[in-house]
Amino acid sequence: MKKLALGVVAALALAIPAQAQTKYPERPITMIVPFAAGGPTDIIARLVGENMSKTLGQQVVVENVAGAGGTTGITRALTSAPDGYTIAMGHLGTFSAAPATYPGLKYDPINGMQPIGLAGGTPILIVAKKDLAPKNLKEFVAFVKANPDKLNEAHAGVGSVSWTTCTLLKGQLGVPKLNSVAYRGTGPALNDLVSGQVDFMCDQIVSVSEQIKAGTIKAYAIASAERSPALPDIPTTKEAGLPEYQIEAWNGLTAPKGTPKEAIDKLVDALDKALKDETVKKRLLDLGAVIPSAEERTPAGFAALIKRDADKLAPVLAAATK
Repeated sequence: MKKLALGVVAALALAIPAQAQTKYPERPITMIVPFAAGGPTDIIARLVGENMSKTLGQQVVVENVAGAGGTTGITRALTSAPDGYTIAMGHLGTFSAAPATYPGLKYDPINGMQPIGLAGGTPILIVAKKDLAPKNLKEFVAFVKANPDKLNEAHAGVGSVSWTTCTLLKGQLGVPKLNSVAYRGTGPALNDLVSGQVDFMCDQIVSVSEQIKAGTIKAYAIASAERSPALPDIPTTKEAGLPEYQIEAWNGLTAPKGTPKEAIDKLVDALDKALKDETVKKRLLDLGAVIPSAEERTPAGFAALIKRDADKLAPVLAAATK
């Protein structure tokens, strides 16, 4: 009996470290941002990632992997080991627009990844270099239609949010082949807009709000149903005379398919806590982002959003890339 008891104790002693070795997370987590530093996805990733680190007890390290409208970084993330140590902050472009934009896409945003949750909604603005001639949206629309070969539109690569949302705009204005200049991210595109090397772009409020407030670029309208509290003086597209142009982007976290449930559950919890944190919320709201509801930021809610927007964008983008 004594020998049996000692054997049980020894077995338990061996089992404890084995169980401890599987506890997640035991080391830093890499969050891949598929664009250059300084863009809207990067801003949101760093805000929520820093707070998630506190909940997880391990550092969430942002790694910028730019290229191919964000699909290079997402491909790297989603083809990595499904162990919970590599996740990705993607957006409308990389998850909903990419399937229609890149026929040879190496990942499946609908069935080939594990959603973690929606991190934030980001209204879209039509912005231009500060000395572009048109003074308001109606003048801008007329100017674009009259000078399609003289204007340069900046975007963060084919399939990016800036490209996707301006593709919709150009289609509605009847100038689908307008000159465009691709960059490796919103940050460098915005830098050239500020310096006047390109004429206009469509982009998320979180990346352009500070420049608008500083007067280094001008904003013609916001493509949402209501004005943003972060930029209350900027009219909606409906108010400014282009009611058909309404679109909102978003950012969200995903992991490779097959990532253990324990890891996903902890990542979901950490994201949820980050979006409830008053400091994070204030910073996001100050930038103009929309905090998703509790239901919207669940894995199921985020998956439904990806599919809904993919279905909506597919015909428009497929036509634009022919």
